[in-house]
Amino acid sequence: MSIVNEGTLVQDAEAGHPRYLKILDDPLYSTLVDLQDLVNYETAQFWRNRGVRALHLPVTTSSISSPMGLGSDSLPVQVDLFGIPTYLADSMQFLLEYGIRIASDGCYYLMPSFRGEETDPTHLAQFFHSEAEIPGGLDEVMDVSDAYLRHLAAAVVRDLAEPVAGFAGGIGHLTEFLDRPTARMTFDDAVAALDGAPEYFQFHDGWRTINRAGERRLMELYGPAVWLTHSDHLSVPFYQALDETGHKALNADLLIGPGEIIGCGERHVDAERARTALAAHAVPEEDYDWYLQMKQERPLRTAGFGMGVERFFMFVLQHDDIRDLQLLERANGRPAVP
Repeated sequence: MSIVNEGTLVQDAEAGHPRYLKILDDPLYSTLVDLQDLVNYETAQFWRNRGVRALHLPVTTSSISSPMGLGSDSLPVQVDLFGIPTYLADSMQFLLEYGIRIASDGCYYLMPSFRGEETDPTHLAQFFHSEAEIPGGLDEVMDVSDAYLRHLAAAVVRDLAEPVAGFAGGIGHLTEFLDRPTARMTFDDAVAALDGAPEYFQFHDGWRTINRAGERRLMELYGPAVWLTHSDHLSVPFYQALDETGHKALNADLLIGPGEIIGCGERHVDAERARTALAAHAVPEEDYDWYLQMKQERPLRTAGFGMGVERFFMFVLQHDDIRDLQLLERANGRPAVP
């Protein structure tokens, strides 16, 4: 199996063997191109069969989906665009929420997302995001996102079994996923199941998060795939709706392969509830004025999800470093060639 991580990239460049030339004859990358093509085609097929419309959206925004504040899980990438402070899209979820008020059966996109953190074995600074917004609530979006992941996995088994097996050591992990229902547990259940062990969880003032080691342990015990639902509300971004207790989010993460591959949740129906959540997360309301006005004028119960495409490839290929699974490398603070 090819290993093209940051350490070897530097060595290769010094030896006169830049990555973009090295990978031309590496069979991993022809398989990666096949997987990229499959995801594009099968995503369109999946949503077309459900009447969900594709949106063409910009890569710039003034409303980041993980603003600095409680529950933020990313650093925004700000640029100066002709004198206007602008963000590169970390997610276009808010515009999907706008779009579903036009495309009433739902909408989706497949496009790049930008994050300000350093890369690591499960995280890219620029990655492809498959996101959708549908009518309904948490149960509906969990069902459709689980079906989407199964649709993609079945397509890999049907069309790319041989090359994938060569890198993954077989396709048993895919058929096992397809043959078994996805387990489901709340965050409170997960804390109890793992005895609240500090090697698995971080405990903050009134809220908790789980780390990669905790995700892996849950998959070992209950997998291969696990839905982790109802996080502490302050541990997730403000846009996730609250359950009847007012303390838990109507959200869910699907864990498989490297860990979280899909994140989903129900949204606040109206401006009043969104405004209350902004205050609780210490996020300035004025930064989301248009979003609040939209919910004031057109209240609507919707839910959405996002899947990191390269993390899906990690699962498919049983590969342990996501940095290898980008055709053209991008890392913050480093020049990109080509």
